[in-house]
Amino acid sequence: MKKTLLAAASFLALTAAAQAEDVKMGIILGFTGPIESLTPDMAAGAEMAIAEVNESGNFLDGMTIEPVRADSTCVDAAAASAAAERLITSDNVVSIMGADCSGVTTAVANNVAIPNGVVMISPSATSPALTDIEDNGLFFRTAPSDARQGEVLAEVVMDAGVNSIAITYTNNDYGKGLADSFQSAFEGMGGEVTISAAHEDGRGDYSAEVGALASAGGDALAVLGYVDQGGRGIMEGAIDTGAFDTFYLGDGMIGDSLLDLPGLGDVNVVGTAPGAEGDFVDTFNQMFSEQVGDGSGPYRGESYDAAALMIMAMQKAGAADRGAIAGNIMDLANAPGEEIGPGELGKALEMIANGEDIDYVGATNVEFTEVGEAAGTYRVLEIADGEWNTMEVK
Repeated sequence: MKKTLLAAASFLALTAAAQAEDVKMGIILGFTGPIESLTPDMAAGAEMAIAEVNESGNFLDGMTIEPVRADSTCVDAAAASAAAERLITSDNVVSIMGADCSGVTTAVANNVAIPNGVVMISPSATSPALTDIEDNGLFFRTAPSDARQGEVLAEVVMDAGVNSIAITYTNNDYGKGLADSFQSAFEGMGGEVTISAAHEDGRGDYSAEVGALASAGGDALAVLGYVDQGGRGIMEGAIDTGAFDTFYLGDGMIGDSLLDLPGLGDVNVVGTAPGAEGDFVDTFNQMFSEQVGDGSGPYRGESYDAAALMIMAMQKAGAADRGAIAGNIMDLANAPGEEIGPGELGKALEMIANGEDIDYVGATNVEFTEVGEAAGTYRVLEIADGEWNTMEVK
């Protein structure tokens, strides 16, 4: 019901805003594909920031922002690039919130956004390769690199007393990057990786993959895939055959759609996903619950922060100009300045207009490295009593 009401309110707000001058922001996420159960809440996070700004009336002397959605598919680089091209050439968006999965994000950045001088901030593309992308200063991400996630997951596994593990990963940039990072960290701590094998998404049967993983053995199985695709299929097969009873998951597997997996109550499931803690995080979660509904999937806050940073960068530039956004992102994301959290975007815009410094902390404790990506903390989660529960933040 809350999501229906939010959608109706957003429609009415955008209809009214159309009477004024709109600034269009692209939101490109995998609304179809292997993480389609996660992206509605991610889009809602970004659109929360936009609605908050529009309600304040403080953006560029009363201008309003219109979100324009496009489908990245998460896995089809050509489709994602075409969708981004439409956003830029047909919809004339000023900036792009997205994309989501690492492969399509790289394609959109290299093929479309960077050549057209358009800033994009991804809330969820985590491949280590994106750290060194030749972006002309136009690409940022509010999600940390999987170079860090691999280390955190390895620590979690080792601390649990698991000394040997099999790895399965989705066969793309995201899966390979996270698998390599995890394996290197785990072996560096003295652990044994019995097998590291890629799997393809979109198959109806994963018995061969499960058989190979089971034959290699291990105290547990690391599943570094997608919650609505091959990762789920392999978990289902492994649980059904009794191949493994302990699973460690990467962020692409953290979603409520996994909770109806048959036999889940008979196994141990722990995973990692970017996340922070503190008063600002609690404030955002409360805002999300009230405006959208309950959600435990990753990257909702990162999406809010990505949209908010681009909006504030336009405010600091004094114009909704593609070329002026990038140069202001880092100044807004890091100290010095007054800390700004979720629900304070109207205040932030007013301060920026008055020439005051802000330090945008946002929903995820934003702090950018020198290359414009989140330094990052991670939630360690487990499934207990049919729910995802946070065990700790690392």
